[in-house]
Amino acid sequence: MAITEKKTTIGLEQGLDFMQKGVTKLKKILEGLPEPQFSSEDYMMLYTTIYNMCTQKPPNDFSQQLYDNYKENFEEYIVSTVLPTLREKHDEFLLRELVKRWTNHKIMVRWLSRFFHYLDRYFIARRSLPALNKVGLTCFHDLVYKEINVKVRDAVISLIDREREGEHIDRALLKNVLDIFVEIGMGEMDCYEKDFELAMLNDTAGHYSRKASNWILEDSCPDYMQKAEDSLKREKERVSHYLHSSSEQKLLEKVQNELLLVYATQLLEKEHSGCHALLRDDKVEDLSMMYRLYSRIPQGLDPVSNIFKQHVTAEGTALVKQAEDAASNKKVEKRDMVGLQEQVFVRKVIDLHDKYLAYVTNSFMNHTLFHKALKEAFEVFCNKSVGGNSSAELLATFCDNILKKGGSEKLSDEAIEETLEKVVKLLAYISDKDLFAEFYRKKLARRLLFDKSANDGHERSILTKLKQQCGGQFTSKMEGMLTDLTLAKENQKNFEGYLTTNPHAHPGMDLSVTVLTTGFWPSYKSFDLNLPAELVKCVEVFKDFYHTKSQRRKLTWIYSLGTCNINGKFEPKTIELVVTTYQASLLLLFNSADRLSYSEIKTQLNLTDDDIVRLLHSLSCAKYKILIKEPNTKTISPTDYFEFNSKFTDKMRRIKIPLPPIDEKKKVIEDVDKDRRYAIDASIVRIMKSRKVLGYQQLVMECVEQLGRMFKPDFKIIKKRIEDLITRDYLERDKDNSNMFRYLA
Repeated sequence: MAITEKKTTIGLEQGLDFMQKGVTKLKKILEGLPEPQFSSEDYMMLYTTIYNMCTQKPPNDFSQQLYDNYKENFEEYIVSTVLPTLREKHDEFLLRELVKRWTNHKIMVRWLSRFFHYLDRYFIARRSLPALNKVGLTCFHDLVYKEINVKVRDAVISLIDREREGEHIDRALLKNVLDIFVEIGMGEMDCYEKDFELAMLNDTAGHYSRKASNWILEDSCPDYMQKAEDSLKREKERVSHYLHSSSEQKLLEKVQNELLLVYATQLLEKEHSGCHALLRDDKVEDLSMMYRLYSRIPQGLDPVSNIFKQHVTAEGTALVKQAEDAASNKKVEKRDMVGLQEQVFVRKVIDLHDKYLAYVTNSFMNHTLFHKALKEAFEVFCNKSVGGNSSAELLATFCDNILKKGGSEKLSDEAIEETLEKVVKLLAYISDKDLFAEFYRKKLARRLLFDKSANDGHERSILTKLKQQCGGQFTSKMEGMLTDLTLAKENQKNFEGYLTTNPHAHPGMDLSVTVLTTGFWPSYKSFDLNLPAELVKCVEVFKDFYHTKSQRRKLTWIYSLGTCNINGKFEPKTIELVVTTYQASLLLLFNSADRLSYSEIKTQLNLTDDDIVRLLHSLSCAKYKILIKEPNTKTISPTDYFEFNSKFTDKMRRIKIPLPPIDEKKKVIEDVDKDRRYAIDASIVRIMKSRKVLGYQQLVMECVEQLGRMFKPDFKIIKKRIEDLITRDYLERDKDNSNMFRYLA
């Protein structure tokens, strides 16, 4: 037999009365009154009562009434207890009371939500009503927060201002108050941002605006920047201690705007301590600070990099003027093409680049804007001429001075490598790289052919650096020259072997021949010099040897590059004379004649007047007077007569008789101009071949872009080359538009 127990129905009044006892107990606990804590039995009784009231059959299902009662409990407590205590307090006391009341409110929400939990699980879910937790927080928002948030915000901002002025404040209190602004938003940041952050940011702007207006008048640029950096650091700390992390960027932007942007021009251009002064006085740390501050601001570094560019340009231009003045004050003989002063200038430019590259690397953290500024500054003054010499020639001569034996720069191997690296970096700023290449190739040829190169390793090293900087085409001929020399040494060994095995073919003297490949080396004039019989035999012997190796190759003899060691039998003593092949040919004429006229010498040697004058001047008017000239003047004329100076003597047993140097600059520039014409022609044809039809402006711009890595082509020359290609039927003008060109296949 089953026994059933009838469940007692709980009436609304009865249930609410029981509930109210629990709520009153909770309020007493929150207010700190002597009241025992909830036991598990208390909790279970309250939970069960609400559960029963919600699960009774209608009309005794009191879910809605309980839901309303839940909210009423909060409203009653807030109105009767919370608001009166808050209304009577101000400033810091208000903040402390608010934190306490908010903490209590959250406890009350947590406990009541537990008692009424069954509502959350079923009733609220079915009806899509706000959850109990949200209802509790909304009550506080609507009744407390809306009334006092402005007073609270002002109190918080007042404390922040006091802290900015150096006072110690209760940061933990501020953190707790600002957490209320965040939490009251229930997952949204609207309350924090609109009711607090906006006013706080405006106050911050005002605070730093006032500070900046005083600092900019009183402080030097470094002092001002230090204060700005300290301020930014403190504001960042403020965020970490009590502001919400989402405020950091906005806060720092406000401070940066007031301290750095508003006064940027005044600060950076301060007369005795601005950016120019910091660069002038090498204030590396201050410049680093300037970079740190302005790198945080969009486009903030633009004015700093512009001042840096102006400063470097001015320093470089001053070096150019200094070198120009020195060159014009110094009475340099014409033959001294690039003097020591110009070498000093290049070294100073290298040092200047080292100095400011270190600034870019260290103070400006390798920022691309400063690399660009440095490049543009150096391009300005690195393309100016000094003492009539282009920067391309100066750099080539500087390299020559380092790489040749007995150069004025005495450097260790490591220092040479380092210097060459720096020269190649400077070359990047030179617009006429092709001119540098031609000057460099001429000087390299002289070093290699006259055994003036100090070290093969350095020669190859700089070519590797140039290849990396300018491409393989730039150095291909120079690399060929070095290879030629290696092959020439091997060829000479073979020749010596040939002479050993063919004694009848011996030339009668020591003979060394350097065979070169025409395409690699600079073009040299080859005259039909009438060689003396002694030298003719040498040429014939070598030709016979060479044809045993190669029948198809033609030998062209460049006598102007040859040297001879001949014995001068003078009455006091025999002296070995180191002379050029031309000088040797002239001197050997006096073996069969005591006295010769200018015209006789010219006829017998078959040389031009210019060459004859240079030869006779070197032997009769210069330091070593091997020939006696009549009349005894310091210039050579076609009416002069010459005879061997048998009484000549010198303390040395071996002397070198130099020829006056020829200014090869004109020839180099002519060769480069010719190569440029070919390069422009090739570029225009290449562009037109791919585009078929193109307007004049676009063709010119594409041509400049293609050739810009090696040289800056002149617009007038491009125009001339286009006209020339039209006459040669590579291009034609459009019949309807004279500025439009067509490619003729």
